[in-house]
Amino acid sequence: MDGQDSNTVISSDSELRRNFGEPMELAIQKQLGKLDVHCKNFISRSPFLCIGTSAADGKADVSPRGDPPGFVQILDDNTIFIPDRPGNNRLDTMSNIVANPNVGIFFIIPGIEDTLRVNGKASIVKDKEILERCAVNRKVPSMGIMVEVNEAFLHCAKAVRRSKLWKPESLQDPTEMPTLAQMILEQVATPDKPPTKEEIKEGDEFIEDNYKTGLY
Repeated sequence: MDGQDSNTVISSDSELRRNFGEPMELAIQKQLGKLDVHCKNFISRSPFLCIGTSAADGKADVSPRGDPPGFVQILDDNTIFIPDRPGNNRLDTMSNIVANPNVGIFFIIPGIEDTLRVNGKASIVKDKEILERCAVNRKVPSMGIMVEVNEAFLHCAKAVRRSKLWKPESLQDPTEMPTLAQMILEQVATPDKPPTKEEIKEGDEFIEDNYKTGLY
C-alpha cells in the first residue's frame, strides 16, 4: 500500500515470531510427510477443495474444485489425482503448475469443522486408466492434476467456528445479492453504458443453461 509507514510493516520472520511466539509442539508434530488413514478418510469424504498455485513470476492464484465425495483419487500414501472438469478455459491453475509445480490444497467437508491441508508438487497428466475412474455421467475428463504429497496436516476448527460457516443461521439470502451475470456485466461495462435489464436476464439464462449442460 502506497505511503505505508515502514514501522507498521513486519519484514522478517524473526520480527514476526517476536509478536506470536513459537508454535505448540503438537502443531509441528502433526505435519506428516505422507497421507495416513485419517488424511485419506478426510479426502475420500470431501466434495470440495481449493488449490493454490503460483506462476513463475510469483503471481498467485487460488481456484476451487468440486465433485461428489471421493472425486479425488488416492493412488498411494504420497500421490493424489484431481480430475479436471469443464470451466472457463482460463487455465490459471494448470498454466501455473506447468511453470511452477508447487501447490497447496485445502480440503473441506460440509458440516465438519476441521479441515485438511495438503502441500506438494503437481503435474498435468493424461493417464487414461486413472481418468476413466473419474468419469461422471459417462463423461471422462481429458486430463487432471497429479500431486506428489510432501506435507499433510489437519487444521483445527477455530476459523470455521468463528465464521459459523456450517450454521443454518449463517446462510445468506441469495436474492439480496446481484446475480453473477449482473455483477460481471457491470464490471466490464463503461460508466456511460451500463447493462440493460434484458442483457442481465439473457446473461442469467446463459449461465444457468451452462450449469445444466456444461458441468461435465
